[in-house]
Amino acid sequence: MLARWLTLAVVLLLLVAVPVLSWITARKPELRHIPRIDLYVSAVFSQCLLAVLVMGVTWLVGPGFPAVGFRSVAQDQFWMWSLGLAGGALVGLGLVIALERLGLWPEESDLVQVLIPETRLEKLLAVLMVAPTAAFCEELLYRGFLFRQLLEWTDSVPWALIISSLGFGLAHAYQGVHGMARTALLGALLAVPLIRTGSLYPSMAAHFVIDAVALAWLGPRFLKPAPPEA
Repeated sequence: MLARWLTLAVVLLLLVAVPVLSWITARKPELRHIPRIDLYVSAVFSQCLLAVLVMGVTWLVGPGFPAVGFRSVAQDQFWMWSLGLAGGALVGLGLVIALERLGLWPEESDLVQVLIPETRLEKLLAVLMVAPTAAFCEELLYRGFLFRQLLEWTDSVPWALIISSLGFGLAHAYQGVHGMARTALLGALLAVPLIRTGSLYPSMAAHFVIDAVALAWLGPRFLKPAPPEA
């Protein structure tokens, strides 16, 4: 009984509480004036806190770490899925940026633009701190834990995929409606190697490459600069 309630609490945390907090936080004007590095540290801390919580629940009452995707995968499958997903996602993101610059796609939210690194130190931290943390923690939370738990409850891969991907998209409420839709689609794509191989490692690797390239190169080079601070 305790295991059931703990698992339900974590699922509700990911599907309801995190999106609500993301939406509320994104509406605070003062967030636009916090130093960018402080925002990075805050994001890393909150993601790590959630990951520790999920790993604790998995260890205490869950089926064990291999069941949530911490299992080996053949090298050829690892590289195929990691590079294929990362390459495809970055091509898609580049297309979205090109359409945005042509005025054929909604602009990124102001908060996304605020988070884009500008200095060399910020880009370094984005690659070495933000991207790997997001890759590990978000894949553990939404593909490893949430997808597996929803699959157990629904006994349906499509429903587990849809609900977990929607939760992942809603957790990025600060990116606006089109940003949430894009993130939900990315979440669905990142779940494919887990479904096919049973391992989280290809999804984590692809996630890291996508975030690192987007933060350190695509964003600073092609998106409009953040508005000046007051």
